Amino acid sequence: MKTRILAALVMAPLAIAAILFLPTPWMMLLAALVFLGGLWEWLKLADVDDTLTRSFLIAANLLLMVMIVWASRTGQGGTMALFHLMMLLGVGWWWLAVLWLRYSNFAARPGKFARAVKLLAGTLAVVPAWCALLVIHGNPDETALIGPVPRNHLWLLTALAIIWAADSGAYFAGRRFGKRKLAPVISPNKTVEGLLGGLVTAVLVGLGFGLLAGATPAQLPWLAAAVLLTALASVVGDLFESLLKRQAGVKDSGTLIPGHGGILDRIDSVLAALPVFALAKASFGF
Repeated sequence: MKTRILAALVMAPLAIAAILFLPTPWMMLLAALVFLGGLWEWLKLADVDDTLTRSFLIAANLLLMVMIVWASRTGQGGTMALFHLMMLLGVGWWWLAVLWLRYSNFAARPGKFARAVKLLAGTLAVVPAWCALLVIHGNPDETALIGPVPRNHLWLLTALAIIWAADSGAYFAGRRFGKRKLAPVISPNKTVEGLLGGLVTAVLVGLGFGLLAGATPAQLPWLAAAVLLTALASVVGDLFESLLKRQAGVKDSGTLIPGHGGILDRIDSVLAALPVFALAKASFGF
């Protein structure tokens, strides 16, 4: 726990500073590096052990990101249509992931079919989340400054704060009150009480950060609904990575971050939650 806290104290300020102060193109590049690093570990969990093959697959996903940016250019500077389309595709994929969690033996046996399905799932998790990040951070309609920070940057920080709060709240509530198992086959340590604690924490934090980002009092009910959907999606992302690790027979996706495992262990919730938050924000109008 001490190592985990120290690592978080180093990573969190750097992540927050990048979100708030980096221009969107630089934020896109940084996020691509982090997300593709998580995808590298995902491929390992999908039974792609060969380094050359994994490198080719990472390059293919990077090429897809570049093609989306290139195809979004217009004479007036650019369009967000492809990014929104990918974001919607990501939300649809995570709905299917819920069904996969329900039938957790699906693609559990190593083989070509399981590998192919998990490779496709990795792309559907990573690329739409990256697109959703751009939709939030680069929203051209919310570039007004709140203090020294653009409003759209504060909304991305709000989305991530919701995810972090849901994870931390679930951890501490589960340790203190947890009795009923949430998904014993997939992740035996997660409890229903932890889930509820995470949702409550996420709503409180999300409303506070949302007000900071410029939400009006009239928008708070819609914001609360978006926070709940985002927090639930983050749980799905966490559980899905747990399923991949259980089927691969490993405890962590990697060893890069002391006390936290690999990159994927830190962004699994983010991959699922960002498209949901971006869609909810656009749909609810805050």
